[in-house]
Amino acid sequence: MSVAFVDTNILVYVFDDDEPEKQARVRDVLASGEHRLVLSTQVLGELYLTVTRKLARPLDPGVAGDVVGALAELPVVHTDLALVRAAIETSQRTQISYWDALIIEAAASVGCDLLLSEDLADGSTIRGVTIQNPFA
Repeated sequence: MSVAFVDTNILVYVFDDDEPEKQARVRDVLASGEHRLVLSTQVLGELYLTVTRKLARPLDPGVAGDVVGALAELPVVHTDLALVRAAIETSQRTQISYWDALIIEAAASVGCDLLLSEDLADGSTIRGVTIQNPFA
């Protein structure tokens, strides 16, 4: 079983009824048991913001808070100064955004071998973490 870090953009589809194909695919991937899932405080915050403000049919803030609480039962990487510094270095070295580098560094810091994301190049490996776009 792989250890997979889940990026915000993947989790959002679970709640985006305007993307039924992607929603079904993400639900299948997350429910498959194929991966031990890991998140970060960054992902939890971004998820709350996105599902309450950026979806065409946003979630009620109370419901979204409950979702974040339930997801916080998974292993969660906390953003600290060491992670921020590592993300800055990775961002500069790889030319990816700071926020994507922070996701990579969070995943690498706990030994994830996989990052489920649609924001980075499918199949590439950064800091020992292989990016997998579940829609590719």
